[in-house]
Amino acid sequence: MAKQPATIFVCQNCGAQARKWLGQCTDCGEWNTFAEERFRAASANKHSGSVMNYRPAEAYAYGAIASDEDERTTSGIEEFDRVLGGGIVAGSLVLIGGAPGIGKSTLVLQMAEQLVARGISVLYVSGEESERQIKLRGTRLGLAADGLFIMPETNLTLLMDEVAKMRPQVVIVDSIQTVFNPSIESAPGSVSQVRDVASQLMMFAKQTGTPVFLTGHVTKEGSIAGPKTLEHIVDTVIYFEGDRHHNHRIIRATKNRFGAANEIGVFEMTGTGLIAVGNPSELFLQERPENATGSVVTVCMEGTRPMLVEIQALASSTKFGSGRRMTQGFDHNRTSLLIAVMEKRLGMQLAADDVFVNVAGGFEVDEPAADLGVVAAIASSYRNIVIPPETAVFGEVGLTGEVRGVLQAQARAREAQTLGFKKLIIPESNRKGLEKLLGIRIVGVKNLDEALDELF
Repeated sequence: MAKQPATIFVCQNCGAQARKWLGQCTDCGEWNTFAEERFRAASANKHSGSVMNYRPAEAYAYGAIASDEDERTTSGIEEFDRVLGGGIVAGSLVLIGGAPGIGKSTLVLQMAEQLVARGISVLYVSGEESERQIKLRGTRLGLAADGLFIMPETNLTLLMDEVAKMRPQVVIVDSIQTVFNPSIESAPGSVSQVRDVASQLMMFAKQTGTPVFLTGHVTKEGSIAGPKTLEHIVDTVIYFEGDRHHNHRIIRATKNRFGAANEIGVFEMTGTGLIAVGNPSELFLQERPENATGSVVTVCMEGTRPMLVEIQALASSTKFGSGRRMTQGFDHNRTSLLIAVMEKRLGMQLAADDVFVNVAGGFEVDEPAADLGVVAAIASSYRNIVIPPETAVFGEVGLTGEVRGVLQAQARAREAQTLGFKKLIIPESNRKGLEKLLGIRIVGVKNLDEALDELF
């Protein structure tokens, strides 16, 4: 019998295995992602290394299964409930990712306080901080979670033994990269460890109906560290967005089996923790300058929530042969496309100008409905004409210069009306049914020429 190799090399991005080190992964194409791990042969005991069965294996008739759609538990944080789809679902596995220091631990600790205050038992497992450090942070945040149980542990076996003994109603693991299974001979945070730990926690959550929250680190590219299969295992993936230059934080659901994906919640970071922002549009517009060229308000949708954001643009002549294109908060390639449309359809000579586009407040817009706002802001700066501050726009721009309709136009228009805007320039195809909105003038346009005539 051939002898099994003592070690194997595993891609830390996709989990592919090789007998020798490779510079580039043949499966995912990433470079320098292979790491050496100890080889673990299959055990004779088929249950070795797996969590205990909390209920027997059984098939269920579809019609006999009771729906628990209405049985959600509120986290006590309204913005967090919105992202989760209305509350915490029993047996769900939620992954919260974000950069170091952005507020992941603060959010789950505040959620734990709210749950404990309603008599729900919570076990907070920390692999990065001791119980004294967590208590110190809780005291600084002014939390009063006397019934919260803290367990500083990274060994999965000991963790599951404590869970089986305590039977908490909610489990929080901070973070998934620090927990390891002693039956696997590889370092914590490796592909094998993260995949196995997440799988066993998923089995525990499904079999017992206990919600489990995991926090995770992100790579320099912004994706959650570890194998991509981690995001497939969990039910909900939530990303923390924001930076140290802004006080607000945005949590965004990129995957949710129990609610709408791409839903967002907005928080403000303060000395006493994260405070939910009920009206994010006011937050992003509160420092908008008056009578400034290159500024316009557009209405975008984040999940089911309409958001008003300010788009700023600066077009200035360049000393080089061709102008630069720089964007922040908006897709760079999409901006170049819109500038080409403006040159071809509107006759604006922008090739020799530097064009800078920014979404104020650090917000990121990734939907085509913001096209008209970007075009309006660039045209305002290029022509040096101020767009009236009580005017808002939205619409998708095509390559022929047409303004195309967008989804959920009525919700966008009502949000602009609520914040006191007097004029709204939208695609003509979306104007039907919006004429009855009081206090705001709805203008439908078919192409960019009509849109700029209304703006200026």
